[in-house]
Amino acid sequence: MDTLSYKTISANKATVNKQWVLIDAEGQTLGRLASKVAILLRGKHKTNFTPHVDCGDNVIVINSEKIVLSGNKWTEKSYIRHTGYPGGQRSLTATEMFAKDPTRLVEKSVKGMLPKNKLGAALFRNLNVVAGTAHSHEAQKPKAINLNEVN
Repeated sequence: MDTLSYKTISANKATVNKQWVLIDAEGQTLGRLASKVAILLRGKHKTNFTPHVDCGDNVIVINSEKIVLSGNKWTEKSYIRHTGYPGGQRSLTATEMFAKDPTRLVEKSVKGMLPKNKLGAALFRNLNVVAGTAHSHEAQKPKAINLNEVN
């Protein structure tokens, strides 16, 4: 029996095969979209997934202004932050945040599904969310994928 064939291959920065992926958010539910984008960013769909390495793809999300929230989430879901001063808690509803910047809803929900450490910050930098269909990464020739095919 050849023991060399049983070695576990661990990915590192040099051996990772990163691709550019284009996702159309039109008509997609926010949470389901965000969880699938987080899987793509993390690289969990790849066979050489390594938890401590950035082995995910670069993801471009277009049409972020056409996402869907179910139920009464547009009016009842609140995004809370704190200024750091006493009594400095501020909140926005999903409608108010969407009116300010439609891309921020997608970014915030994806960021919440990534690790809360340096790796998560590095993975988040691989995400590009755009309102509309025009994006600045045409030179990378991103491959358009259907989110229903991603596990």
